Amino acid sequence: MRKFETMTGKVVPMDRPNVDTDAIIPKQYLKSIKRTGFGVTLFDDWRYLDPGEPGMDHGKRRENPDFVLNQPRYRGGQILLARKNFGCGSSREHAVWALDDYGIRVVIAPSFADIFFNNSFKSGLLPIVLPEDVVDRLFQETFASEGYALTVDLEAQTVVTPSGQAYAFEVDEFRKYCLLNGFDDIGLTLRHADEIRAYEARRAREAPWLFN
Repeated sequence: MRKFETMTGKVVPMDRPNVDTDAIIPKQYLKSIKRTGFGVTLFDDWRYLDPGEPGMDHGKRRENPDFVLNQPRYRGGQILLARKNFGCGSSREHAVWALDDYGIRVVIAPSFADIFFNNSFKSGLLPIVLPEDVVDRLFQETFASEGYALTVDLEAQTVVTPSGQAYAFEVDEFRKYCLLNGFDDIGLTLRHADEIRAYEARRAREAPWLFN
């Protein structure tokens, strides 16, 4: 998992509440568990004018020019600005994988669905909860200024606007530690690889029948 420290990224405004995981990545793409290749189908039903299926050449599909990801001023954005209850609906890690594969590193919203919120940290995506009035202000500034970008400092736990206004956010200390160091669940376990090998060697001597 990539480390997350400080980043400055263009903001993509997703100005609708209750964006569910089926909208983030439709069910037909859930067969793969590779964690990659989902970025091109992020928000698939909203992003394209024709239906999509796994294995097709998505580069040949007709884009919806009204959808935010297809608007030139927001292409290449790394920070998704959203409304309340983002990531609701069914549980699927693919929703986080699709955002990450597209290039989104941060999602800012007044609230998140619990499962999506928890899955985000496990894949290196930082979900930030800010008060609704602050999110409203960020939407207004994003719409008013092309190329609007925010700086997110995880160590300091701040979101800083181009004018220098800083907004503090809360994050669990353990999750912060994992993001700063790039540790997912496997990475955390591998820090103890020597102890695990030593334990297995000892058990093989004490109870060899378990290893036959």
